[in-house]
Amino acid sequence: MIRKLAYLLLACALLSGIGEACGLLLPTLSWPFTAAREMEFLHTAGFSDSWITPDGKFLWFGWLCTAAALALSIWLLRQPPGRFRLTPINARRIARFKSIRRGYAAFLVFLGLVFVACLDQALVGKRALLVIYEGRWYAPAFTRSVIPGETFGLTGDAAKAEPDYRRLKTEEGHPGKPSLVLLPLIPYDPSGDAAAEPVVTLERRSDGLCYAPGEQRPYNGQASRLYEEGTGRQHMRLRFRQGLPDGPAQGWLPDGTQVLSAHYARGMQDKAKYTGPGTLGDFLTRTPEHSFHIIHHHPSPPLAGGHLLGTNSQGSDILAYLYGGLQVNLKAAFFYLPCVYLIGISMGMLMGYFGGKYDLAMQRLIEILSQVPFLFVVMIISDLVPLRFKGLFLILALLSMFGWMQMTYLLRTSTMKEKARDYVSAARVMGASTPRILFVHILPNLIAILVTLIPFSVSGLILALASLDYLGFGLPDTYASWGRLLNDGLANLSKPWIVSSAFSALVFVLLLVTFMGEAVREAFDPKKFTTYK
Repeated sequence: MIRKLAYLLLACALLSGIGEACGLLLPTLSWPFTAAREMEFLHTAGFSDSWITPDGKFLWFGWLCTAAALALSIWLLRQPPGRFRLTPINARRIARFKSIRRGYAAFLVFLGLVFVACLDQALVGKRALLVIYEGRWYAPAFTRSVIPGETFGLTGDAAKAEPDYRRLKTEEGHPGKPSLVLLPLIPYDPSGDAAAEPVVTLERRSDGLCYAPGEQRPYNGQASRLYEEGTGRQHMRLRFRQGLPDGPAQGWLPDGTQVLSAHYARGMQDKAKYTGPGTLGDFLTRTPEHSFHIIHHHPSPPLAGGHLLGTNSQGSDILAYLYGGLQVNLKAAFFYLPCVYLIGISMGMLMGYFGGKYDLAMQRLIEILSQVPFLFVVMIISDLVPLRFKGLFLILALLSMFGWMQMTYLLRTSTMKEKARDYVSAARVMGASTPRILFVHILPNLIAILVTLIPFSVSGLILALASLDYLGFGLPDTYASWGRLLNDGLANLSKPWIVSSAFSALVFVLLLVTFMGEAVREAFDPKKFTTYK
């Protein structure tokens, strides 16, 4: 198992480095380089442009992560086959965990979520996976550089800019357009990608009344005549009652200038004030007379315009936004847990092993830090830190500053108990150093404690990120955040799909983690495998 993990880690490290050197954007594997490219403190500028310093930037963070993964995989492969063999008691613990159906099922579902999150832009994103134009194949989603619109036959202002692949999809197969445009399953970016307002065309039936698609009652509400179907450029906006225009109406020129104020009664215009060029009749005939459309302004409801869960008030697809929030939480846990546990394990074991004045001094330090108001610290730092330094790493640094203290007392107590055992005395007699005694002899006997803490640390991290984002002191707007979506939903309670989506995603993931934590705690409970004589 460990060797398979080592080979997988080795393949990921090699693909990440080779992909960066070749200008590729690989799902998940290229994330360290993407983060280094976006954050100033994670790269060093001032170099000449080359394959290792694209755009004159040396992305040291990305290469450091790649080198660390490569070194770890090689170290694992060099270990003897029996080095990481399970002890009988750990094998029984794992078997016990698998027998707890709810926890094991939650673990499998969580692994599935992790796999889906790793698909990244191959599953969710606005860039096309594959475009075939004039016999040539392009993969915009997996290319770091932007492919200009002129490559796919676009002209004018769109020639030099990145094309709108969703719109290009609607022109697929037309003369002079790509023969194939393959989009991701959810063709929207998690954040910063405002979708066009969904437009639904009213049906004019044999009775002369207008109906919404699939409805049996005549339409009541606002409807518009559009200059260009499928867009939000309104020619006229009218109020409908019982399937006919009835009430005030407004009209605009293509540039958005309002030139008409009118009133309708049972489908007939009885008042009109026109201030635009030409005659009123010419203005009214600019668009088809009986072509009316419903414009779902953001936030739009579920299923409107192809948005399965609707959109939020910024126009982002909620399903894509939830996916981005899941990725942020998993990335945060990936960096947060090693950092917090490294500090907490080291401090707790040193306190328990040495005791005395060092133990007392560390206890007083923990007591002082535990009294510091965390939210005030976040507010102060958010105001002091420049915008370019704000991001996931700053929030994780603040959370790590206070997150390591909870586990120290558990490890301190366990280390005090373990250091009195015979195997520790034997290691001292044989001349083992203090680090070797702590991390080679004592630490393996504390694994049960650490494993039971991990799921609850993950749930605490997810709640902390959501809480900070809800209050407005968390991640910048460039990150998809469940807490910000929850705030948006509570600010728009008349649009219940927003808050229900955020709440459901948060509760679902927290339930999975909690079920896993309870199962792990029960499986690794030492009383299950202790015999008293």
